[in-house]
Amino acid sequence: MTTPEERVQQLHLELPNAPKPVAVYKTAVLVGNLLYVSGHGPLKKDGTLITGKVGADLTLEQGKAAARQTGLAILATIKATLGSLDKVVRLVKTLGMVNSPPDFPDHPKVINGYSELMAEVFGPDAGVGARSAVGMGSLPGNIAVEIEAIFEVKV
Repeated sequence: MTTPEERVQQLHLELPNAPKPVAVYKTAVLVGNLLYVSGHGPLKKDGTLITGKVGADLTLEQGKAAARQTGLAILATIKATLGSLDKVVRLVKTLGMVNSPPDFPDHPKVINGYSELMAEVFGPDAGVGARSAVGMGSLPGNIAVEIEAIFEVKV
């Protein structure tokens, strides 16, 4: 059975450096066996963010790629917090927010970029949890996507 750390290597995924808080909060908080991960944006390996409104400045596919990139940033935070992705038992809940115009209808398709990554890394059972995908009139710094999540972990 392949572990999440091994899957990251097999998939040739490059995690960015774990993001630092940009205000007064923690990027992740461990309470019992639950890891609450704060809202993350599409942080790239070079430290820049993917910005713009999906459905106006960015295509659906570009938005989906931004959501996947956000997932990589979340994985980086999990690894920095726990020391290993192998400590994740399962993804419990995700809130995906898409920076989009009012008439954009495909928020769930955008957030699938993140959800598909979690399923690839943690498996089709442990990597798929409850989820909401919603549109926002704006997001901090005009980022394309913001995602927060809760994971069950081994402590």
